[in-house]
Amino acid sequence: MKKLLFLFLTAVATTVFGMSYAPAAAPDDDGFVDIFDGKTLDGWDGNKAIWSVEDGCITGTTGDSGDNHLTYNQFLIWRDGTADDFVLEFDIKLSKEGNSGMQIRSWEDPDPSKPYRVYGYQPDCDGMAKYSGIIYGENYRGILAERGTESVIGDDHKPVVVKRFAKDEDLKKTFKIEDWNHYQVTAQGYRIEQKVNDVLFSVLTDNDKEVRRRDGIIAIQVHVGPPMKVQLKNIKLKRLPMQDEK
Repeated sequence: MKKLLFLFLTAVATTVFGMSYAPAAAPDDDGFVDIFDGKTLDGWDGNKAIWSVEDGCITGTTGDSGDNHLTYNQFLIWRDGTADDFVLEFDIKLSKEGNSGMQIRSWEDPDPSKPYRVYGYQPDCDGMAKYSGIIYGENYRGILAERGTESVIGDDHKPVVVKRFAKDEDLKKTFKIEDWNHYQVTAQGYRIEQKVNDVLFSVLTDNDKEVRRRDGIIAIQVHVGPPMKVQLKNIKLKRLPMQDEK
């Protein structure tokens, strides 16, 4: 009887309202945890007509019509927690028509008529590298840090370039069109640093105390416009000790 009770309680603990949860992955030697298992979308939530796992990658595909046609930008949301101070790494590949990005410290639109719509900071990526490597504010103050710059946002909600450390065109040349690019995003305090293929692309310090955010969801974007395909793999998160707020 005790064995049967244990099995029953185990089943209840791992299934809540029809949702199954896999055990949390163990951190590697560098403290990173895989937040995509390479096989399923367990822990992720989005429009099932858009998102799937293909060739071991999270895959988002949009079309001209049907259930995967977009009337607004949609996102695949990581549901296993939020992230405050962290390092996030991932590999991403886009079709030339693609426009995507990884939301961090973000939040969902409360309007039930627009499910999977997200607002917040977005390390950007697009198929032709027009915007890849900038830090964008999705429904959230627009472009926050251009490629090759370090920007600071003040109480007027507007970013100001305080340093240019690389030319835009030089950075663009390091981005691989229709191939895999490796992103590393570090968010600590109110500073966000973005590297692509191990090269620093943009830095943002958000001193806008009225609207800045220290914590929030992680989510992957598909963008309105031409049909597109985006794939991601090797998505890893390392949480950092929280710094004192300034």
